Amino acid sequence: MFTNILIPTDGSALSKRSIKAGIALAKALGARVTGYYAMEALQPYVFGDGYVIDRATMDQLDKQAKATAEKYLGEIEKLAAAANVPYEGLITKPGASYQGIIDAAKKKKCDAIFMASHGRGEVATLLLGSVTQKVLSHSKLPVIVYR
Repeated sequence: MFTNILIPTDGSALSKRSIKAGIALAKALGARVTGYYAMEALQPYVFGDGYVIDRATMDQLDKQAKATAEKYLGEIEKLAAAANVPYEGLITKPGASYQGIIDAAKKKKCDAIFMASHGRGEVATLLLGSVTQKVLSHSKLPVIVYR
């Protein structure tokens, strides 16, 4: 059925629970897991009177974001290893998280995406949108949503 399942994470509690379920599914199917983390692209400016963040600060923020990404992917790697499921990780800095997830699945030749739904209320989802909803509406791959 599925041979390579992309499991994106944002480090949240629900995301961590979905990782366990995604790895269990991969194990049951004999599939491999590709972990994914979308780093937020930092803008060098801040609202106000043209204040610009200096390069050293930008580099430090990028370094911290990458350390966080590696930590979260390390959690997936550890759980995959414990379940004896082949694992590979990927970190990118997309313009939008949902597009990063879709692009990561294509790049790593995944045939399914297994992700958490944060389950905001209907009004909040309508106003703010949902990464999960955007992946569902834009992905050509099957998307399995963990609640």
